[in-house]
Amino acid sequence: MLAILGLIAGIVVGLLVEPALPSVLQPYLPIAIVAAMDAILGATRAYLEGVFSDRVFAVSFLSNVVIAGLIVFVGDQIGVGSQLSTGVVVVLGIRIFTNAAAIRRALLHA
Repeated sequence: MLAILGLIAGIVVGLLVEPALPSVLQPYLPIAIVAAMDAILGATRAYLEGVFSDRVFAVSFLSNVVIAGLIVFVGDQIGVGSQLSTGVVVVLGIRIFTNAAAIRRALLHA
């Protein structure tokens, strides 16, 4: 219940404050979102399998976002940012669909 209240409060604050992302960080936001989605679906899968750990989730969430952002940043610095960005999205996309399939199997017992 506390998590839902925190989510609602965060949405309300975000709508009221309307934060702006600096243009320097804009190329990294989509990658960060995909990395965060991977961590969230991985945590959901772990919860359904009975092996969820909040510490593992926190470390996974933060490290996924930071590592994905750093990969794209390094790619930008060496001139292959779009290729590395695509690679990160493909790898995380595969993980997202794998976790989604496991979640579906756990929920539907199929």
